[in-house]
Amino acid sequence: MRKIISILFLFTVVVFTFSCRKDGIETSPSASLNFSTDTILFDTVFATLGSTTLRLKVYNPNSSTVNISSISVGNGANSQFRINVDGVSGNIHTDIEIEGKDSLFIFAEVTIDPNSGLLPFVVTDKINFITNGNQQSVALVAWGQNAHYYVTNQTANGIPVVYLDRGTSPGPLDSTWINDKPYVIYGGYLTLDGDDKLTIDPGVQVHLHNNSGIWVYEDGNIQVNGTQTDPVTFQGTRLEFSWQDVPGQWDRIWINENTSGTDNVFNYAIIKNAFIGIQAETNPFNPTAPTSPNTLRLNNCEIHNSSAVGILASNYKISDTNSVITNSGQYNLLLRNNGDYRFYHTTIANYWSGGIRKTPSIFLQNYDASGVTVANFYNCIIHGDEDIEFDTDGGSVGPINFLFDYCILKTTNSTAGASYNNVIVNPGGILFLDKALHNYHLDPSSPAINAGNNALGVGSDHDGNPRVDGSPDLGAYEIQP
Repeated sequence: MRKIISILFLFTVVVFTFSCRKDGIETSPSASLNFSTDTILFDTVFATLGSTTLRLKVYNPNSSTVNISSISVGNGANSQFRINVDGVSGNIHTDIEIEGKDSLFIFAEVTIDPNSGLLPFVVTDKINFITNGNQQSVALVAWGQNAHYYVTNQTANGIPVVYLDRGTSPGPLDSTWINDKPYVIYGGYLTLDGDDKLTIDPGVQVHLHNNSGIWVYEDGNIQVNGTQTDPVTFQGTRLEFSWQDVPGQWDRIWINENTSGTDNVFNYAIIKNAFIGIQAETNPFNPTAPTSPNTLRLNNCEIHNSSAVGILASNYKISDTNSVITNSGQYNLLLRNNGDYRFYHTTIANYWSGGIRKTPSIFLQNYDASGVTVANFYNCIIHGDEDIEFDTDGGSVGPINFLFDYCILKTTNSTAGASYNNVIVNPGGILFLDKALHNYHLDPSSPAINAGNNALGVGSDHDGNPRVDGSPDLGAYEIQP
């Protein structure tokens, strides 16, 4: 009799235990889900362009399988958000099961419809979950931004381009970009054809999509008029925090010669996260082409985090003052052929962290036997985490003339001879305030302090501070009391 009672008792317990389950699935209305976040936030997405993909983890904390009867975006097919549930796209999903103590992933994207506003705006929705009648939700929030769009619509020499006037015919056109909305270049190169001129006002933000760039073609001209308080910025189209230091997000600013001799000028421009920051050349297919009659003038610029090269120049003239060129996957400066390159108070530092780099910060080569590569550096800092941060190509067939005058230079090569004048080689101590945080202002103990030649006459530094003590600091920044 006792055995029969025990069996009946055990049967009762089992029945009671599974009374809230159906075929092994938890049916209790108290069953709920856990989420990796309560808000999926897209930080600044350009109108009409898709966002990056963000992930939501949905976790079943129950010991038994749960059936989510509905996973849906609040505004359904009319939502600007899109979701993918465990590999299946669509904004409505039904009867999704998650085993006990298991999870699934939901991937979310957003494409924002433009409005007439100039300022950023917020778009919201939510992902709704219904499990055994229990309703839960995760918020979807995106900051939207209207922009001026230049989308490629034809090809030139096999290269996808859109001309400056957005039409299908080349210029000439004289255009000014004002600081009202960002400018987005998508699908290829915004092209300044013969005699086109583009002026960019202070504070303008230029965003270039993957493989896109600006092509200042023969006789085109660009004038970038940033200021110390309102620089002009060239960067990618992904503005989320996680993308702020991702190199190679866009292609390059590509500048050819101007036979009229009109200089291309960049004042207070920030160029970051490109494949090549600036490529200046007369003819990329002819190493013996004559030197460009015009000069690329860079003043107080910053070129950071290029996946290949900061500045690549061939058969060109470049004059730079007070710029900061840092962290490239290969070279900060690759200067070639029949060119004339002069740098004044330039900070050139390469502490590349995106992989293995075995190339110097500055590399000179000349494959034009009839021309000379001239590269002079005055009151500059050339440093990095390689033993040799300056070198020349031993295979060059043409002469290379260079000069380091009152500079800091990191190298294990010989620095004997007239090409090195008052050079501090491999200095000890701390050069910069915090190179890990990309702060290349001088440390109070930096050997660059008061080590410069005052005869250059560069009266102010990158921040607009005066160099007035008679012994200027090396590099772009003058340390302040």
